[in-house]
Amino acid sequence: MLPDVLTLKEAAAWLRLSERALYDLARGRQVPAALLGGKWVFPRALLERWLMGRADGPEAAQRVAPPPVLAGSHDPLLDWAVRQSGCGLALRTGGSLEGLDILAGGQAVAAAVHLRDPDSGAWNAPAARQVLGQGGHVGIIWAWRDQGLLVPPGNPLALGSVADLARPGLRVVGRQARAGSHVLLVHLLTEAGLRLDALTFLSEPALAEDEVAAAVADGRAEAGFGIRAEAEARGLGFVPLVRERFDLVMARRDYFEPPLQTLLAFARGPGFAARAVRMGGYEITETGRVAFNG
Repeated sequence: MLPDVLTLKEAAAWLRLSERALYDLARGRQVPAALLGGKWVFPRALLERWLMGRADGPEAAQRVAPPPVLAGSHDPLLDWAVRQSGCGLALRTGGSLEGLDILAGGQAVAAAVHLRDPDSGAWNAPAARQVLGQGGHVGIIWAWRDQGLLVPPGNPLALGSVADLARPGLRVVGRQARAGSHVLLVHLLTEAGLRLDALTFLSEPALAEDEVAAAVADGRAEAGFGIRAEAEARGLGFVPLVRERFDLVMARRDYFEPPLQTLLAFARGPGFAARAVRMGGYEITETGRVAFNG
């Protein structure tokens, strides 16, 4: 049985390549490998996924590489990491469902999503399969996030549950229909026996997490549904309701390309961890781990 970490000679034999050819691939960062003590080593699990990503079917050779765009849901920690890492990705935020559609259309290299399946309770994998099909994609954990009620400092109305958003006269800032936060809010309201129209929403939805916090901070709404990090940034109160998993979904082969590898490598560094702690509401111990393989 092959070990979990292969030497250059072992990996080359397994891939049926010459050692020189594999060495050149490793130096060019075209294959998952690490240079330790002057020698190249190859994690077998990553090597297997890399190989599968290059064997997705006869149409793979004609595949047009997607643009370096990260579509989908808005996350302030992700926004910061994209800028700071120099990964070269452009952000196109429009909601989790829209992100999956853009990814399926070949107009993005990855989609940022946080979608809970109402039947199984699973995060993101069912929605990804529904839009992208059964094969060829992978979900990578970005972070777990605290979702809940954003309220004015001190929570003057003593809001404590999603059902409290239906109080008469309470103005709520909502999200666009295809945002993961909106989908989750509908799910929580359904569990509480409430319809969406039981709430009084502002006329214009917030298009990003920071816009939810801004509406509450400015007094245009008494409450919003969003993440703890934005409440902390604005000095607002926060009522935790759900811990959600925020994933990056991509084609398996694109996982190994420089933009996403640069971003994920940055997310393994101490600067990223320190930033997550300062922002609040994030759990990053699983960041970079494969959550599901489509």
